[in-house]
Amino acid sequence: MHPAPRALCRAAAAVALLAAAVSCAPQPETSSGKPSASAGNACAPGKLATETPGKLTVATDEPAYEPWFRDDDPANGKGFESAVAYAVAEKLGYGEDRVIWQTVPFNKAFAPGEKTFDFDINQVSVSEERRKAVDFSSGYYDVRQAVVALKGSKAAKAKSIADLKGVKLGAQVGTTSLDYIDDVVRPTREAAVYAKNDQAKSALKNGQVDAIVVDLPTAFYITGAEITDATIVGQFENQGGTPEQFGLVLDKGSPLTSCVSRAVDALRADGTLKKIEQQWLSDAVDAPVLK
Repeated sequence: MHPAPRALCRAAAAVALLAAAVSCAPQPETSSGKPSASAGNACAPGKLATETPGKLTVATDEPAYEPWFRDDDPANGKGFESAVAYAVAEKLGYGEDRVIWQTVPFNKAFAPGEKTFDFDINQVSVSEERRKAVDFSSGYYDVRQAVVALKGSKAAKAKSIADLKGVKLGAQVGTTSLDYIDDVVRPTREAAVYAKNDQAKSALKNGQVDAIVVDLPTAFYITGAEITDATIVGQFENQGGTPEQFGLVLDKGSPLTSCVSRAVDALRADGTLKKIEQQWLSDAVDAPVLK
């Protein structure tokens, strides 16, 4: 039995009304307000859902210390982290002319809250505590912490962790370096905490602390170029089975996290990270291990 012409007209009208309602309904937006790539092409080279369409925004602190950066200029491609940032950008499909640098203080990079960068590179160690507030890429550098003291001082003669318990130690706030003082050395005197590494270095030169804790490459730069009457007392062993690693910091739940990790993994697999490390961190060789 065929429907009556009037019934066909009603049905057609209903379909038309439904189509109009759907087309006019508000469409969901991404929580960040950033453009989103299609699910099947989220890592399309040069077309990621970045802060600025067509550009990649990379953040780091100011000043930008050596050996991670050269001449306090992250954009020049010189220094380990500058070179790594541009290598990652290239893997993601963004040439040097499409990279925007932004200044973000160290502690704010991994503090809770929406970020204004696509990723931050600033010697930030990956930790489960920090993962509660931000995403991390795969690690781009395996790092150890080291102790720096003035030559001839009591701290400079330390041969073990126990020898450091009675000395005044200092480190930058929010760093793994400070964690090593509190959790590994556990000194009898409270650690001095500084907003910047420059302040910690000044405190060492002025005798306000007996020694400071920094990552090993920074320790070599400090003793080789900045405080030439200082020496590396030794380095700490990594705690636990997993080595401490620096990772790129991204917004919590960032759609770029998997893409950036994939880029870092590719750079590690093809030997690029190792070459960059040899070029810019060649001085970071073995130092005595403090046990």
